[in-house]
Amino acid sequence: MTATTSTAPHLKRFQRAMESVYGNLEDITDPQAWTPPPKSGGHRGRYLWTDAFGVLNFLTLHREHTRAASDFEQIDDKYLTMARRLVQTIHDVLGRTRDGKSRLPGATDENPLAGGLRIGKIDEYGQDGDGQYHHYLTIWMFALNRLTMATGDPTYNRQAVALAKAIHPRFCINRATTQPRMVWKVSMDLSKPLVLTEGNLDPIDGYVTFRLLQATAMQHGDGRVLEDEIADYRRVMERKGEHFVSNDPLDLGMTLWTVHWFADKEDWATKLADRCFAQIRNLFGRQRYLERDIAYRLAFREFGTCLGIRCHSERAPDLQKYGEAIINAWEPVMGDVDELQPINRVMYAAALVPEAFRSGYFGAEPEAIPR
Repeated sequence: MTATTSTAPHLKRFQRAMESVYGNLEDITDPQAWTPPPKSGGHRGRYLWTDAFGVLNFLTLHREHTRAASDFEQIDDKYLTMARRLVQTIHDVLGRTRDGKSRLPGATDENPLAGGLRIGKIDEYGQDGDGQYHHYLTIWMFALNRLTMATGDPTYNRQAVALAKAIHPRFCINRATTQPRMVWKVSMDLSKPLVLTEGNLDPIDGYVTFRLLQATAMQHGDGRVLEDEIADYRRVMERKGEHFVSNDPLDLGMTLWTVHWFADKEDWATKLADRCFAQIRNLFGRQRYLERDIAYRLAFREFGTCLGIRCHSERAPDLQKYGEAIINAWEPVMGDVDELQPINRVMYAAALVPEAFRSGYFGAEPEAIPR
């Protein structure tokens, strides 16, 4: 079944969700001049996680509209251009200090991501203050990688590699030892850790994302540009041993999405996917999670579960009913306005039509050769 056939019923809702964050897409007549409205829910209107999903969703819109066009219609690159514009806006806002006056330390006009990217938190300091999260940075790297896959332009993957090299030594410490470890959050200027604990998914996120970046780099003649970093993540994974499978819907769903790139190709990923499937059957089946009062649940976390499930549609067809149940549970309240609306909306769109998040959507994936 083609993506067009399977996604068409959801595409209008997908587009409406995107428009609630990025404005009426039909009104955009000159996408080259489009400026993303400051509605992503973060500082100066930008939030890295939300806008990473925004970029990927624009890529989905582009490809789905292209596939639906007849042979006689001119292909419209509007959504592809909007994805590029959103990328540039993020680099111009979150790649700079909060006052916007200078690039983050280490960054230059030639290498604008050498200082990393801020999260975009509203508060500058405090427990939930601004800084840099590893898992936000890897999802942004993935969005840049997919933009290269969608356009054939290696510039974006090269930016992702530059970002990877800039942030990796700040999050991965004791690299010269056999027991490297990671930190979860660092300061805006990358100078110090802010949260010393190790994120559950961060090592796997890094390992998978950096391998995808390197595979694309090799395809474009850039070589094995992230070998040392990939080896670091592998050692962290080996130190941690068997990955903890959370019953948190977002962590569980994003784990499933991450491992789908190597499930049925590498033993560790296949085993982890199977353990995630078992956890979903337990959580949504025996524990009847979806019967809990929606007032005590968070939409975007469950949309993460739905995304992960749908990226394994062929390996776990019995779980697809839970993905549909999540969408159906939240559909009546998606018009409500709350402080998490932007992240809810972009992740709702991705849960409806997760195509840009899927392996092989933009053609054959370059081989991510392990060391």
